Amino acid sequence: MDMKTVRRQARERMNGACRVCPQCNGKACSGELPGMGGIRSGASFRANIRALEKVHLKLRLIHDLREPETACEILGLPLKMPILIAPLAGTSFNMGNGLSEERFAQAVTAGARAAGTVSCTGDGTSEVFDSGLNAVQSLDGWGIPVIKPWAGEAFFERLERVARAGCRVVGMDLDTAAITALARSKRPVSPKSREELAEIVQKSHALGLKFMLKGVLSVEDALAAEACGCDALVVSNHGGRVLEALPGTADALPDIARSVRRMAVLVDGGVRSGADVLKMLALGARAVLIGRPAIIAAMGAEEEGVRLFLTRLQRQLMESMLLTGCASLRQAGPHLLA
Repeated sequence: MDMKTVRRQARERMNGACRVCPQCNGKACSGELPGMGGIRSGASFRANIRALEKVHLKLRLIHDLREPETACEILGLPLKMPILIAPLAGTSFNMGNGLSEERFAQAVTAGARAAGTVSCTGDGTSEVFDSGLNAVQSLDGWGIPVIKPWAGEAFFERLERVARAGCRVVGMDLDTAAITALARSKRPVSPKSREELAEIVQKSHALGLKFMLKGVLSVEDALAAEACGCDALVVSNHGGRVLEALPGTADALPDIARSVRRMAVLVDGGVRSGADVLKMLALGARAVLIGRPAIIAAMGAEEEGVRLFLTRLQRQLMESMLLTGCASLRQAGPHLLA
């Protein structure tokens, strides 16, 4: 099995929901929601790609480095690489129904663990949340369930289920706070006040969970998240799927990373290679989350596809570190940029 085969099989299984383009840049799928595209014109999806393309690494080859170290610890989780899988879900309405929701969740969760890292799991319908949580629970809690910003007690009910599943970390994707389809289905989501967010974080900590807030794209929200006690944030525009005219995450990341003192800063959006991972680390991130390419890997060959994909990214990251003279992730910083 190789990635060429994985991609070919994914194209067949996804039934046109994803073209599995040579470059995953949001052009072919603009406005395809449900589906794999960015919202409306797809401008925010493409902004992620363009923002990373503008960043260049500095080639440095006169050094004695031979084996860069990619291992790290994120939110207390020991990982072989600073690469996590983003919360992904909706196989029937986003991914061409090539796998059941349950099988997809198992593929990304087990595949990430086999590669030495961790996957987030998604939320939405009860089937989506249950499938992800069941997959994580089957691996003794190895995963990060990400809950939508439900109004009322719905969030706390799912939070308690995450704790019972043996997880160490929980997340909330606040960037889904205006999805009208959820409100129409009588399952409303909403932005959170500082008081509401602080209560969520406190209850998470009381249950023994570290808390990760996904969907931060401004310094103001980053500082508010830190004040509310969040343990980590993810700089994200939700893959360009919630609002047009948002900046690419690589553009927003440096100011946010400089503004916080205690939280771990993660980022997603447009990461396609090990070199992209190193760019994000040099811009201030501790780790990255991968979305659409991980979907293709899972749809193409389930656990083995995810493991192959992540292992290839780790190898590319090591090559990029060797070519820039970066011995370990602790040494990644702006000095790596040209």
